[in-house]
Amino acid sequence: MADSYVRVRGAREHNLRTIDVDIPRDALVAFTGVSGSGKSSLAFGTLYAEAQRRYFESVAPYARRLIHQVGAPKVEDITGLPPAVALQQRRSAPTSRSSVGTVTTLSNTLRMLFSRAGDYPEGMTERLDSDAFSPNTAAGACPECHGLGTVHRVTEESLVPDPALSVREGAIAAWPGAWQGKNLRDILATLGHDIDRPWRELPQADRDWILFTDEQPVVTVHPVREAGRIQRPYKGQYMSARRYVLHTFADSKSETLRRRVQGFMVAEPCPRCAGRRLRPEALAVTFEGRDIADLAGLPLGALAALLRPTAARTDDEVAPALARDLVARIEVLTELGLGYLSMDRPAPTLSAGELQRLRLATQLRSGLFGVVYVLDEPSAGLHPADTEALLTVLGRLKDAGNTLFVVEHDMDVVRHADWIVDIGPRAGEHGGQVLHSGPVAALADVEASATRRYLFATEPPPRRTPRTPSGTLTLRGVTLHNLRGLDAAFPLGVFTAVTGVSGSGKSTLVTRVLAETVGDHLGAGRPDAEDGADAGTEAGPMARARLSGADGLAAIDRLVRVDQKPIGRTPRSNLATYTGLFDAVRKVFAATDEARARGYTVGRFSFNVAAGRCETCQGEGFVAVELLFLPGTYAPCTACHGARYNPETLQITHRNRTIADVLDMTVDTAADFLADVPSAARSLRTLQDVGLGYLRLGQPATELSGGEAQRIKLATELQRTRRGHTLYLLDEPTTGLHPADTEVLLRQLHGLVDAGHTVVVVEHDMGVVAGADHVIDLGPGGGAEGGRIVAEGTPAAVAAAPGSRTARYLARRRGHPDPS
Repeated sequence: MADSYVRVRGAREHNLRTIDVDIPRDALVAFTGVSGSGKSSLAFGTLYAEAQRRYFESVAPYARRLIHQVGAPKVEDITGLPPAVALQQRRSAPTSRSSVGTVTTLSNTLRMLFSRAGDYPEGMTERLDSDAFSPNTAAGACPECHGLGTVHRVTEESLVPDPALSVREGAIAAWPGAWQGKNLRDILATLGHDIDRPWRELPQADRDWILFTDEQPVVTVHPVREAGRIQRPYKGQYMSARRYVLHTFADSKSETLRRRVQGFMVAEPCPRCAGRRLRPEALAVTFEGRDIADLAGLPLGALAALLRPTAARTDDEVAPALARDLVARIEVLTELGLGYLSMDRPAPTLSAGELQRLRLATQLRSGLFGVVYVLDEPSAGLHPADTEALLTVLGRLKDAGNTLFVVEHDMDVVRHADWIVDIGPRAGEHGGQVLHSGPVAALADVEASATRRYLFATEPPPRRTPRTPSGTLTLRGVTLHNLRGLDAAFPLGVFTAVTGVSGSGKSTLVTRVLAETVGDHLGAGRPDAEDGADAGTEAGPMARARLSGADGLAAIDRLVRVDQKPIGRTPRSNLATYTGLFDAVRKVFAATDEARARGYTVGRFSFNVAAGRCETCQGEGFVAVELLFLPGTYAPCTACHGARYNPETLQITHRNRTIADVLDMTVDTAADFLADVPSAARSLRTLQDVGLGYLRLGQPATELSGGEAQRIKLATELQRTRRGHTLYLLDEPTTGLHPADTEVLLRQLHGLVDAGHTVVVVEHDMGVVAGADHVIDLGPGGGAEGGRIVAEGTPAAVAAAPGSRTARYLARRRGHPDPS
């Protein structure tokens, strides 16, 4: 009889302690443990990596050579391992040209339907190729907007926000500051324009020429300087405000300058295609009386309803076959609660949970069987109602003859597993052991497990008395995406949780509208432009919200937005450099006697400086490996083996440790090693306070999850001295956290509120919501069915609210039966 287990022997990847474990096939297996315990090292770093290596061993010699550069997992032997497919959390943000249709490949089939079975107008004798129906190809894209659907213009209102000012006083806010701005003003004066008269009093013809002319006259300027300064005339060339903004946005290498000028641009539908992104020839072809832009704009549920009559036909035409394929694939998405999305919905506007489920649905339709699916927290970003739909889909994958290895922190998902592998007992070097591998119920007997307490919780969490707000921040008439004329009130000085099913509008309300409104009030511009989040893509700035008013902004002195975007895009970025603690470490090594004797300064210990770094990898510690038909990856440098530095630099030691050794330490280990270095100790303590003691100081940004990146940003912020009333906005801060780590993080967030600040979180974890002072629940559904506040108030009030899909899950978490 065939062995039905995957048997692992001697696994020692990362912090795994030469473990042996047997895991059943054809089952849903949950890998649990605190963050950093070694779950992913076993599931992805060992099992999936070995399955991938075996696949490469079976293909071309050239491909084998490439994969050898990446290396094999550190394990003695694995038997019974089928081929594997990984569904990991995406670290990179999708581009504006990516959409629901492209992520799911539904758009390919829809384009084929129009190409092969569309109704062509009279006179069009040749059928268009399917590429002609894509806005992402030269054959299909509207030539005016290049397939983006929007053009970006400047207007007098966007360039001159305060017409009461004169040009000399800075009326043309879009112009650069300092000498360049003064130069343009002096040129205007030389050309005969009155730069001291209020802008609104200038003739319209003069205002239009100043702002929009394409002329670039060159004049001799005689600048007026302060007494005693040299008054040399010079040749100056004029550039209109529009030309300056568009030129800077298109050509500047400075992200700071590009972000600045974005604020003066207005996105408008393309006048040629009316925002439909395609050439007229493609839009002239119809199916069921509608063009392809119409169908791509329908909610998926409505699109399936339109296609069903065609799909039901039994003739041998191409249209029924393509329609049946589209309907079948859309039904999977609808089952996962995504029927409200349209095919043309841009991918950057999707939540992480929506993206994850789109990719999962694609796998479900692939028809594979006999494979291992290794999933990285498939419940991340999901409301409990959406998690139930996810479990149904995972069950179908298993019933089709597949094995599911799921790295998971959501105890509701873990309870549905057939088998559990619990790793621990703690994180980093204090973890890496298999505490239990067996049926879920048997974990109740494992005292060392940190998971046990949350999986078998029998008592409701302790009640906390909601704090009294110090004021209210109110947004009125909010309109953006699916928010339509919404009024929302955020109490100040308390902890507020914003909940709702996926797609209900939570992130739009908090991380876009609230963040932008407060940021504009504080004069910081768009807060998302500060950290690169949603500031714009190659399509230009994203749409701004429209509000009819806002009250209570004066109470906020500072805005801190902590999101899950990466802290860097290459291995050069890491925890130590981002938090600034590496500066303190380099000073320690530069102060050693040997470093002084050799004349080594602080710069010598930077892996970004030629003198100290390994030249083979340019100080990255890794080299990029291109895998041709697979995504590229990184492999340790063959010269320094990941140390980043040249041999001479590594001869300098502090307490018998090189600077590379320090980068390889975990935060917990480094906290002891650098306890006598105040600036480093403070940074390390805050990292421990947010539950990141297991991370290595030099851990590349490319290896960090979105939740880890968010907590690193939070720790960096917690180091700073906080003055005045700060508003903290966090988007699902518990993503990627074990319930034990969530408790650690919540202590920090509630500490900020106790210190007089305001914390607003977008959150699906009912434990976090139950402990909030105030809850705002959006819904009732996603997309067009959401965008409304269905309940708000204390957790107790929302748990009892009729019409709220959150209520029964919140009531259950508070220890009450479901509200009727």
